[in-house]
Amino acid sequence: MSEEKNNSSRRGFLEKIALLGAGAAAGSAVLYSGLKYEKAKSASSKIHVLTSDNKVVEIDESAITAFKVTESLQLHGREGIEGKKWVMVVDLAKCQNARKCVKSCQNAHDLRPEQFHMQVLQIQDSPDTAPYNMPKPCQHCDNPPCVSVCPVDATFKRQDGIVLIDNERCIGCRFCMAACPYSSRVFNWLEPIVADDHKGKPYDVELNVPQKKGTISKCLFSADRLRISKLPYCTEACPNGVYWFGDQNEDIVTNGTTHETRRFSELIAQNGGYNLMPELGTKPRVYYLPAKNRTAPFKNTDDPIEKQEG
Repeated sequence: MSEEKNNSSRRGFLEKIALLGAGAAAGSAVLYSGLKYEKAKSASSKIHVLTSDNKVVEIDESAITAFKVTESLQLHGREGIEGKKWVMVVDLAKCQNARKCVKSCQNAHDLRPEQFHMQVLQIQDSPDTAPYNMPKPCQHCDNPPCVSVCPVDATFKRQDGIVLIDNERCIGCRFCMAACPYSSRVFNWLEPIVADDHKGKPYDVELNVPQKKGTISKCLFSADRLRISKLPYCTEACPNGVYWFGDQNEDIVTNGTTHETRRFSELIAQNGGYNLMPELGTKPRVYYLPAKNRTAPFKNTDDPIEKQEG
């Protein structure tokens, strides 16, 4: 009997400690997005709450701190997709500067006409060679200098290889812009063009929408599309088969135009694939295939915005 009493007392003590802990840390231990509760049948202010580890606890209603949907989306976006290592291959021989990739990206992320996550540069390696177009998104480096210089953890790298920006944390210091050797980031000097349409809308870090004045924006590898097993906006919009995208862990990439699937390792090895500025040690996750056997002659553009970006 003595042992039973001791066990009973111990259980009672632990339950009280757990109850106090749940009440004190309700804001962090309870996921509001998955919150399920019901009013206690008594007239008291106690409620039953289902915690993130599927335990029901009873706490005072006043102890609850709402876990915002925005915070839930941010946490979700920081986790990445388990087991994946996303990679992009850009075939320079096929780019005709159709600008479909640029416009699709701008529309998805509510960018202004002068803002680009995907730049299309006009490259001429020497006076004796023909120029070609080079799409240049964020390189999603495995050793990203932008992440290490951010003082507020707004820029971060996920387990699936994608580098994202949390604009709820971004203070607009632009250290990441200075650190990026690929000039892949843009600063939101103005309010987004659809600011009124997004009032009250929760911020999605994987889509980086709503945009915010005074923060940084960049290519996201279309993390929101990958979450639902779709190809990135740019990859799917390109009419010329420029982009291949896939999972390096599975060694498979898919062409957004032809929907052909290839071994990533073979595609790179057989076509002379390379990274931009490998000497920097940033280890980009974007690979390029040389501009050989081009499918169309180079076209220059008279568009001043496009010239500026080229």
